[in-house]
Amino acid sequence: MGEPQEDVAQEEEEEGGDFGGSGDASSPYVPPYRPTLPARERLHIQKSNVCSRAYFVVVMVFFHVYILNVIALLLYVHYNNGPGDLASVDGSSTETVAEDGSSLPHAAPPDQVLEMNKFRQSYSLPRIEGIRVGHVQRVSLMPEKTHEMKTLSLKPLLFEIPGFLSEEECRVVVQLAQLKGLTESQTTASSGGEQQEPGQPLLVLTTDEVFSLLDLDQDGLLQKQEIVSHSRSQDGTWLSPDNLRQILTGLEAQQAGALTLEDFRLVFDIFKHPAKQRSSTLQGHFQRRSKHTRMYQGPGSHHVLHSLRNRVTRLARLPSPLVEFSEPLQVIRYEQGGFSNAHHDSSPAHSETTCAHTRLAGNTSTLTEIKCRYLTVMVYLNSVVEGGETTFPVADNRTYEQEALVQDGTDLTDTRATCERGNLRVKPTAGTALLWYNHLSDGRGWMGEVDEYSLHGGCPVMLGEKWVANSWVNVDPDQQRQARYQRLVANEQTAKSGREESYHPLSHSELHQDL
Repeated sequence: MGEPQEDVAQEEEEEGGDFGGSGDASSPYVPPYRPTLPARERLHIQKSNVCSRAYFVVVMVFFHVYILNVIALLLYVHYNNGPGDLASVDGSSTETVAEDGSSLPHAAPPDQVLEMNKFRQSYSLPRIEGIRVGHVQRVSLMPEKTHEMKTLSLKPLLFEIPGFLSEEECRVVVQLAQLKGLTESQTTASSGGEQQEPGQPLLVLTTDEVFSLLDLDQDGLLQKQEIVSHSRSQDGTWLSPDNLRQILTGLEAQQAGALTLEDFRLVFDIFKHPAKQRSSTLQGHFQRRSKHTRMYQGPGSHHVLHSLRNRVTRLARLPSPLVEFSEPLQVIRYEQGGFSNAHHDSSPAHSETTCAHTRLAGNTSTLTEIKCRYLTVMVYLNSVVEGGETTFPVADNRTYEQEALVQDGTDLTDTRATCERGNLRVKPTAGTALLWYNHLSDGRGWMGEVDEYSLHGGCPVMLGEKWVANSWVNVDPDQQRQARYQRLVANEQTAKSGREESYHPLSHSELHQDL
């Protein structure tokens, strides 16, 4: 190692002499002191290390863009959620299970005051996504139970929900409608009362079935308030004063203040011995063979009717006041040969028209009342042997034209002649529900124009009979008028509940004077 160093020093001396330039030997050039350094190996730097800084910058930019997109998506979802997500007012979360296991909202039990505040704050109407025809999603309508909801059409947006009601629940709704009495849908009743047809068999119910219908909370005990609620129902009563007096007398004889099923059998044997009540008003109701009736679903109504309304609220994902303050449930009976021509459930709004349900919230003295029904939920209450399908003649047509409804001289709205030519037909099955939107969205989260594709009708019943229940959700195209209507009804119900708190039980004579 020493020899190379000496050669280097010698070379530097020679170079230094030449550098002096004077050639004077007396003043030789002395190079500066340079410490001897150990030999070092050359470092090999990879090109990838040189690019690591730029690569890191690119990665961070993409990461921040991703985070911003996620935040933007969350804000979009937050500000576009409609009242359906606000329908849960008891603090519990609402969810509907989709095909992939994701959660969709459903409504919870109503709380009118809180719901009204949320309704005013939100002011939007959510719509269920149809995705595509044949798409199936799961909805939670009852605790610990899910239902499948299948998309049948996108124009109109139409869904089918099998098992919406059980067969037993369907039977109860039909019996309640028969006990209430049905009226002719198209023919005006005569002055002497509603039309009756000879040969119509009497409705036969056992004493146990009558007890079950009277027992609103299904606790196995018939209490006085449950009997009184029938006499004060908004839809009238299907029990005559004699029937009520007989039950109340037997109830007051019980020390417990309630009738069990065994007690009821002893005091109410009208069905076992009809001769004792030859002129019974109750049997008179059974002879009415008509078309439709309205069923009250509010406080004091039968638990099946109340449960049906709650399921409609959860299914539609709307605020409960919108459903509660809509028109009552309609139950329709189609006899053999019965039908309904194709029609729209809702009507287009104009400046000279007003919605029938919100007429109290505006000046309606010079306006024409129309039906404003945002959506329809129709439930089949029995399975039809033959015929009776619900037809949607122009469902999923590429275009809609009024002139196209007449083809080869045949009107497609005439279901008796053209039922089989409808684009979509649904066979009635007990417990199955159909939901469709009668209106389009206005693009701002509210109700827009009537969906012309929602044209529908009932095919003729060829064999047997057909029972259906219609639940409509009424919405006014004018958001402010709808809000005023909601406030008016809510205030009226608050005042009514205050009067009921100060209500004192009436005597038998006072009770039947009200009847």
